[in-house]
Amino acid sequence: MATEQAGATQEFVPIKEVRDGIVVLKDGGLRAILLTSSVNFALKSQDEQNSILFQFQNFLNSLEFPVQIAIQSRKLDIRPYIALLEERYREQVGDLLKIQTREYIEFIKSFTENANIMTKSFFMVVPYTPPTVTAADVGSFFSRRGKKTAEETSSQFEEHRTQLEQRIAIIEQGLIRTGVRVVQLGTEEIIELYYKIFNPGEQEKPIKLS
Repeated sequence: MATEQAGATQEFVPIKEVRDGIVVLKDGGLRAILLTSSVNFALKSQDEQNSILFQFQNFLNSLEFPVQIAIQSRKLDIRPYIALLEERYREQVGDLLKIQTREYIEFIKSFTENANIMTKSFFMVVPYTPPTVTAADVGSFFSRRGKKTAEETSSQFEEHRTQLEQRIAIIEQGLIRTGVRVVQLGTEEIIELYYKIFNPGEQEKPIKLS
């Protein structure tokens, strides 16, 4: 029953695979996900704010392809840190250090329970959609009966990825001018990101302490 539900859920997910840090959609489109830093805009001087806005405006106006800006807000999961402190507590040999560590653990627990601490992550999704099928492709399709070799498929992916990487470079250069740092997510990071998006309840599950 669970397997059937998982299969039905996957039908609504447009992702075919994550390959070499690139999201491959079922329709053949590619997506790269960039993790970006934030800017303490309010702490900047008026001239700095105007400069940032001007550079960002120029960046947006220079784009010849669509991009998606996503902001992810999540409640801070303090449990791994608490688990680490509990481990340190068990390792303490002195009574005073044990008392201080326990008091600190209780303080962190109380503080995070009473304060709604959120973490924010900023992403930019860079798309690339391969060109539509041409008449020559149709002729080639029928001549080969629609069968592609592994070499052809890999070569096509590399060609499309090159186009996507050119767009990524444009995004990086534009954001750097505004003072924003950019890092492209790898395969494991993308999988973890999408897993948390599609399984938001996982964070609420208890974790095991060693």
